[in-house]
Amino acid sequence: MKDKLYLPKTKLSGFINFCLGIAGRAQLKALNKASKNCAKSEEKTLRSILEYAKDTEWGKAHNFAEILEAKDAQTLYERWQKNVPPQDYEDFRPYIERCKNGEKDILYPGKAMMFATTSGTTSKPKWIPITNEYYNNVYSKMTKLWLYTFMMHRPKVFQGRNFSVVGKAIEGAAPDGTVCGSVSGVTRRDCPGFMNNLHSAPFPVFSIDDYHSRFNTLVRIGLEQNIGSMVTANPSTVAEIKKNIIANYDSYCDQIEKGTLDPSYKMDDDVRKAIEATLKPNPRRAKDLRMLKAKYGTPLPKHFWPNMQLLTTWKCGNTRAYMTSFKEDFPENMLHQEFSYFASECRAGLVMNGGDDTVPMSHMHYFEFIDENEIGSDNPKFLQLSELEVGKSYSIFVTTMAGLYRYNMNDLIKVTGKYKSVPMFQFIQKINGIVSMTGEKISERQFIDAVKSVESETGIKTPFYLAFADLGISTYQMYFEFEDQNLSSDTVQDFGKKVDDKLRQLNCEYESKVTTERVKPAIIHELKKDSLDMFKKIAIEKGLSREGQFKFNSIMQNEQRHEIIKTLVK
Repeated sequence: MKDKLYLPKTKLSGFINFCLGIAGRAQLKALNKASKNCAKSEEKTLRSILEYAKDTEWGKAHNFAEILEAKDAQTLYERWQKNVPPQDYEDFRPYIERCKNGEKDILYPGKAMMFATTSGTTSKPKWIPITNEYYNNVYSKMTKLWLYTFMMHRPKVFQGRNFSVVGKAIEGAAPDGTVCGSVSGVTRRDCPGFMNNLHSAPFPVFSIDDYHSRFNTLVRIGLEQNIGSMVTANPSTVAEIKKNIIANYDSYCDQIEKGTLDPSYKMDDDVRKAIEATLKPNPRRAKDLRMLKAKYGTPLPKHFWPNMQLLTTWKCGNTRAYMTSFKEDFPENMLHQEFSYFASECRAGLVMNGGDDTVPMSHMHYFEFIDENEIGSDNPKFLQLSELEVGKSYSIFVTTMAGLYRYNMNDLIKVTGKYKSVPMFQFIQKINGIVSMTGEKISERQFIDAVKSVESETGIKTPFYLAFADLGISTYQMYFEFEDQNLSSDTVQDFGKKVDDKLRQLNCEYESKVTTERVKPAIIHELKKDSLDMFKKIAIEKGLSREGQFKFNSIMQNEQRHEIIKTLVK
């Protein structure tokens, strides 16, 4: 029997549907037009990016104007590949540093509107430029289409509020004053006034500096409301929302009843004042919530948010492991939609079929790919989007309107089908020595640097060490063979903790994930003497590597190799 709860519909829901319908259908029409001929669309997109950036310092140095003179697509791509080598972030860093210091027309015309910050493969974070051209003509238009897909699959989705978890719009600034922060936060901040009725929390919530206070405030406000959709990239955040509500249920009920906000939450006075101005006593909702606890013992989202229509998070790659912790907790008819292939460097596409397959926006970005079997080769063949084959996996490179050209995403994707003529794909995993469980993207170089730094500080030598991502318990298992095999267990644990602390210093995303408890502190193990030789021997015996070709990354996600290393613990 369905619980009788008072859950009012969102104000202006009809008007929101009308406006989003107009904007969304326009973008869907543009996508469908571009998707009729993927090859033609990609050629047109590359030419438009070249035209946009040809007079920049980077464009001149790489002969964009000459490339544009190509009369056909084949010549265009040949000139493009000849003049522009594949790039990673470190190739762009010197140019971006100049942009941060106020120089114009370096990688893109003029200056960036903002920078998005994320972890890099070194100790320095990546600053990703977000140009006005990219934000207005790519990101913003894709957001309109994205929200429209919610309506396509669940027409009643906006009758309830949207519970979204976004980053801070402004987290700092470059030396020239250009702000850095979260693009999702800026989008939330700049949304039209009528859209404010759609969001569960007022925008000042996302300016709370203290993470736990911000998260508790967001959840307390959301628990009071009729939630129709939830948007957060990491499914680990959904698991944390559930855990948070269970832990604070009675407190939230009291706050909802009185229309207050817990005074222990840390925030600036003006922020608290702005948030509290939006709160009113709601004894009716508090009574309903207490009734649910009395009935179910541990109320779940399907109980207090029974009208929830759609949840969108990442579902592909490593993130699948987190979904088992909440997949039975939401309303039976709710759609759990893949967040799509989305990174700070490039919002590559959207899921259009309600499932897990990303449709790359061929009319907004230019894409290139390397077959999985050619990754790491000296002279790989670069493929166009239109040349991909269903069922095969590829490394992806992107060129955008934000100053990234032939940028290696270090991601492996698998082609799963087609949207008209456009290959759809799913993210499989990070490659080239990068591991990520929930967005932290730890590189092998960072792990090695952390170990070497602690060796230097302590004088303790480790001839062999490995770390494995353990999705089952959301942590990294670290294994060290010490030169001195007589170290105390306390010394071993202290060494490992120092490595984990150093790794958090080197990787801002890892620090964030550990601080917010989405990743647990590392677990430390000591290995037997000569573990590398034994590890190699067993791996070859099990057929995991060939003699003479044995190699491995110092940090990885590989269950077969992890099982081997477990047998070598002292």
